[in-house]
Amino acid sequence: MTFDYDLFVIGGGSGGVRAARVAAGEAGARVALAEEDRYGGTCVIRGCVPKKLMVFASEYPAAFQDARAYGWDVAAGGFDWQVFRGKLHAELDRLEGIYRTILKNNGVETFDQRARVADPHTVELADGTRKTARHILIATGGQPVLPGLPGDELGITSNDLFHLDDLPESMLIVGGGYIACEFAGIMNGLGVQTTQYYRGAQILRGFDDEARGLICEEMCQNGIDVHLGTTILEMKADPGGVRVKATNGTERVFAKVLFATGRVPNTDGLGLEEVGVELGRKGEVIVDEYSQTAVPSIYAVGDVTDRVNLTPVAIREGMAFVETVFKGNPTPVDHALIPTAIFTQPEFGTVGLSEEDAREQEPIEVYSNSFRPMQTLFAGRNDRVLMKLVVSRKTRKVLGCHIVAPNAGEMIQLAGIAIKMGATKEDFDRTVAVHPTMSEEIVTMRAPVRTA
Repeated sequence: MTFDYDLFVIGGGSGGVRAARVAAGEAGARVALAEEDRYGGTCVIRGCVPKKLMVFASEYPAAFQDARAYGWDVAAGGFDWQVFRGKLHAELDRLEGIYRTILKNNGVETFDQRARVADPHTVELADGTRKTARHILIATGGQPVLPGLPGDELGITSNDLFHLDDLPESMLIVGGGYIACEFAGIMNGLGVQTTQYYRGAQILRGFDDEARGLICEEMCQNGIDVHLGTTILEMKADPGGVRVKATNGTERVFAKVLFATGRVPNTDGLGLEEVGVELGRKGEVIVDEYSQTAVPSIYAVGDVTDRVNLTPVAIREGMAFVETVFKGNPTPVDHALIPTAIFTQPEFGTVGLSEEDAREQEPIEVYSNSFRPMQTLFAGRNDRVLMKLVVSRKTRKVLGCHIVAPNAGEMIQLAGIAIKMGATKEDFDRTVAVHPTMSEEIVTMRAPVRTA
């Protein structure tokens, strides 16, 4: 059978674009890609990139304060959201243009419209046009969802945050995951009176307990009004914004309510189940270690599979897909020991097992130190950082590294290399410290603080 293309990609995010580019540019495949919204996907348009730029913007008040403590005669004026938002969207436009150019330069044909799967080798575009392909790759990502609470239609999600006409005077953020905690820090830093409700006992569930405890303490010290064990009973429109009745007995009016309570894969209306692709409970595409679905000609990568929902992982999955399908080199995706940064304030970098998970797996030693770093100590701030290693008592391998500190993401990337290579605690000990730095603590902790 003759096909229009060797590969048709549905979804123009990081994973889909990388797979399309490499398949066309390096493997010489005939490739097409359809995207109904903007190229770049969640990361570039609605996630990592604009969020990180907002983090940068929100950190300046503390920087001005520190500068004065260091002898600089500086004064912070008011934050101009309109100026920032204009530059932000210009940057996103620039990045989207790069994605489009990359595809064009590699010979990928693009369709700026929605697409669905009509059969194992056919894609139907929104205009009714049908295209055939030897292989189809689903890379449609995910999207935030509202929690189903009474009145939740009055709230917004992270997708809406970058398009606000004005910064609100107050905001309630509902949720305790990394998105909720990151935006709590951002809004607080930009001068918004910020409150956070989370139904659980502690924020950042699933991460190291000691690390998330310190992050919550620091968030509160920075002025975020965090309420744990709290959720919303009811929301109503109010002249001042949204009136919220909570399980902690309070009833308050917030100018905006942001829900960061979960995301779901974008599989609705794609025709996947009709052609035999298996979907999970949340609507995620079920794939094997090679990203192949139950239909041999259809693959899926990225958040739509709900494996590890990180942009670099989607890119790796896209690359492994091309190696497997177009380069004759079957390559399973390696999801082990993925370094991760959470851009809370303070920042959190983590790789490997938490203390709690490691303890359930085998006997361990824990090396941990929390201290006030030199830079902010001199400035008179009480900020604390955490450096932590979780070590196997049997093999001496470092099972996990957890850093809560400014620029923790930069540090954990390098620590992740050593841990991925199987470094032992003694390997860390043999490494000479870089002094004076916060990160030197990673190689100078000699005695465990506890064993389990």
